[in-house]
Amino acid sequence: MSRYWSDIVHRLTPYVPGEQPALAHPVKMNANENPYPPSPRVLEAIRQELGETAESLRRYPDSTARKLRETVAAHHGIRADQVFAGNGSDEVLALTFQALLKHDKPILFPDITYSFYPTYARLFEVEYRTIPVDDAFAIRVDDYASPNGGVLLPNPNAPTGHPLPLSEIERLVAQHRDSVVVIDEAYVDFGAQSAIALIDRYPNLLVVHTVSKSRSLAGMRVGFAFGHPDLIDALNRVKDSFNSYPLDRLAQVAAIAAYQDDKWFHDSCAKVIASRERLSAGLTALGFKVVPSGANFVFARHEGYDAATLTARLKDKQIFVRHFKAPRIDQHLRISIGTDAECDALLAALEDVFHAYVG
Repeated sequence: MSRYWSDIVHRLTPYVPGEQPALAHPVKMNANENPYPPSPRVLEAIRQELGETAESLRRYPDSTARKLRETVAAHHGIRADQVFAGNGSDEVLALTFQALLKHDKPILFPDITYSFYPTYARLFEVEYRTIPVDDAFAIRVDDYASPNGGVLLPNPNAPTGHPLPLSEIERLVAQHRDSVVVIDEAYVDFGAQSAIALIDRYPNLLVVHTVSKSRSLAGMRVGFAFGHPDLIDALNRVKDSFNSYPLDRLAQVAAIAAYQDDKWFHDSCAKVIASRERLSAGLTALGFKVVPSGANFVFARHEGYDAATLTARLKDKQIFVRHFKAPRIDQHLRISIGTDAECDALLAALEDVFHAYVG
């Protein structure tokens, strides 16, 4: 049926998400999901919203997500008009490409980064240029000094997990006051400092968040942008020209409840961070070189074993990790942090695979 496609469809290379295996009990460490369930308050909020008859579901949700934005704004000590809410951070990023990053000059982002960035750039016909990370996978702010139509960085970076200090983020934003700087903080709660504290000083800064990782709500699809009201207005204009109701009622009440349970949030993040350090030590003991991570995953390679082969051998044991066939990283595995039991299962499986190699 390709003869019916629009011209742009022929030029697209879609983003490929982590595999969702149809197995009863896989060890799933390939999609950066939180291994722990959401706050119990989330389930109670959903039950209350549904009530006995689910009467509320026949009505449209609040198109502005006002109560959610007010809750999140209070959590971060900012105003609700500095918050945009969308259907996951991927949608927020898509709207950002359309509303704030399509200019005469190319946007800049790292050569090793979230692979949705070039996908969106091609979809929305935004010119872009990639800036190489260094040999340790670190982003060097000084490399972004050229004229641009915007700068887009994840912090911590993905898939490497490498974090940048807030002082470097501020230096970058200050250097590019004539263009928008977007900091994608999907993993910030696991080991980096948020740039939200800078938005009152820099009207060109947009910070993007998600509830998918640190609040265990990947299935609810809720994301945010934080910035000057002018930037938020641009996102709303594009959103309301595309889909006025991106967040359903259950997603809104679930996200509100998640932000209201600080203890659960901090405890969950602490468990993931502790497991990350434990897994990193275990991988290092097996001979892997592990990139220092500030995220809920690690990025590692073993010089004695092919990464694609390791991925396939682990899959045979119903253990799923992520392998990217991209230049510079095709011998690395990105491993999401699971429970300690899941991390132990991975390490034991790797030992078995290595013994089979030797045999």
